Amino acid sequence: MRLVDLSHTVEHGMTTYPGLPAPVIADHLSRADSAAGYDPGTTFQIGRIELVANTGTYVDAPFHRYAQGGDLADLELASLANLPAIVCRAAGGRRALGPELFERRDVSGRAVLVQTGWDRHWRTPAYFEGHPYLTRAAAELLRERGAVLAGIDSLNIDDTADGARPAHSVLLGAGIPVVEHLRGLDGLPDDGFRFFAVPVKVRGMGSFPVRAFGLLDT
Repeated sequence: MRLVDLSHTVEHGMTTYPGLPAPVIADHLSRADSAAGYDPGTTFQIGRIELVANTGTYVDAPFHRYAQGGDLADLELASLANLPAIVCRAAGGRRALGPELFERRDVSGRAVLVQTGWDRHWRTPAYFEGHPYLTRAAAELLRERGAVLAGIDSLNIDDTADGARPAHSVLLGAGIPVVEHLRGLDGLPDDGFRFFAVPVKVRGMGSFPVRAFGLLDT
């Protein structure tokens, strides 16, 4: 078996989304400070991180969009791990990705990952402008045909100029988790692999970073 990492690295000071604060990564207990509590040559580091939930590659639970929706702690592992998955590859230069992207694919019971190539702009100003996204009709097709998770390798699964956030509304309203800011989807086949994107089990939160990866039989 082969594992393909699909997550961005979370780093001190990086920006994931315009207007959201960057993570602060520091020592709570440094190795130098810990030395006094242990035998000579034995040290430990305890780290501290301050971040907003939408940092790096992350999953959205229904609670992210809906007050009565399930939060991270409500998400079953079976909805996030070991999912049969497909990659749908969008043609370069297209922003609004409609249902035609999925019409000839079997999405039922699958994690549907959309490769746009936008991850090539990660940590550059270009990442925040003109990103590809799914239309409402595309999200409705995924819902109606039984997709179990939707992911994309760009800034947002919605057009950020659309305040209604139709893709989030449709997908999360149907209990379909959304994974944003994926990377490396070109390292996966079109189908025949499993997908994992598991966050920390936190009550009262609707989004959190994940270590997303694909599992391939080789």
